[in-house]
Amino acid sequence: MSVLEATGINKRYGGLQALSDIHLNVAEAEFVAVIGPNGAGKSTLLNVLTGLALPDSGKVALAGKDITRAATHRRIRAGLGRTFQHGRTFERLSVLENVMTGAAIRPELGERALREAAMTVIEQMGMADEAHDAIGSLSYGRRRMVEMCRALACGPRVLLLDEPAAGLNSGEVDQLIDRLSDLRNRHKLAIILIEHNMGMVMRLAERIFVLNFGCKIAEGTPAQIQSDPAVLSAYLGEGYVHAGV
Repeated sequence: MSVLEATGINKRYGGLQALSDIHLNVAEAEFVAVIGPNGAGKSTLLNVLTGLALPDSGKVALAGKDITRAATHRRIRAGLGRTFQHGRTFERLSVLENVMTGAAIRPELGERALREAAMTVIEQMGMADEAHDAIGSLSYGRRRMVEMCRALACGPRVLLLDEPAAGLNSGEVDQLIDRLSDLRNRHKLAIILIEHNMGMVMRLAERIFVLNFGCKIAEGTPAQIQSDPAVLSAYLGEGYVHAGV
């Protein structure tokens, strides 16, 4: 059963057709990657799923409930969590305080429970030693990790990640892959990943959805996508498979 489903999504900005008849469904605990060239419509798709952009036509459903016109904060409470391509953190707050702002969307949590929930996520993401550090003292890569912690603190059923590996070094990427695999398995968390780091995509994704000029050009397993002629031509490049990436 799909936990998140987009059906017949169309979105136009002036003369640009950003998304054209997009159908995407994600099952519980499934890891789906969305890839494609810059300008393919990837972030627009996430914006439609999270309510930052309304589709011109089509439907978005979360756990079977129509959320197409629901406000963003209602989608978060219903179980959607998201990070952004360009990190958004509160520079004057500590790591813990930043993550607590994510948990604050959960009305059932009192102040003590709020802090505990935030700290649990920080520990799971391997940032316990930095919990009381100011965001301004962290590297760009670590700030991206804080943003992910904040999204997780909302208690999502579906986590949407927009280029989480941007700014991370190879060691941090390996740590992120391990953390995401662990979180997905532990919480049965569905994850939609937009990412240009193909090594990360191929290691994590069970299914890959490929966009180009707002249209889906391919969908399949990593092995299928790596050998798909349309994907090689539009995005990966003809030398991709032969390079063994």
